[in-house]
Amino acid sequence: MSGTLNKVMLIGHLGDEVKMHYFDDKNCVGRFPLATNETYTNKQTNERVSNTEWHNIVVRNKAAEICEKYLTKGDKVYIEGRIKTRKWTDDKGMDRYSTEIQCTDFTFLTNKNEQPNTPQAIPPQNKAESQQPAPNTAVPDGDDDLPF
Repeated sequence: MSGTLNKVMLIGHLGDEVKMHYFDDKNCVGRFPLATNETYTNKQTNERVSNTEWHNIVVRNKAAEICEKYLTKGDKVYIEGRIKTRKWTDDKGMDRYSTEIQCTDFTFLTNKNEQPNTPQAIPPQNKAESQQPAPNTAVPDGDDDLPF
């Protein structure tokens, strides 16, 4: 295979509200932590073990504004994007690194039907989305966590 691929797909819960940063009258960035969980049974002790992994999600411009408006802490969301590592120098002169997920697409998975004054239709976040049929974002009523 001659090409490479940098693609991430996550389903998790927001760990905090979307924090916005505005650069000028046109551009903005939204950031929020996303928690994904892994649960398994330890075969030696027969004990249930749960691990949480935290991901730093970065979303830009109109998509960031939509996330800020409709997402709240604890909401379940599907995130699609790519991994990006940033490097900077801290105030002590040490090199620091941060790995983020640059979000390119998302789907809200939390059922907002029970909450009053919550819009049900989320407008497409980019031109490519508006040309595709909307994905099924309904959450089934069983124990099944799959969004599709």
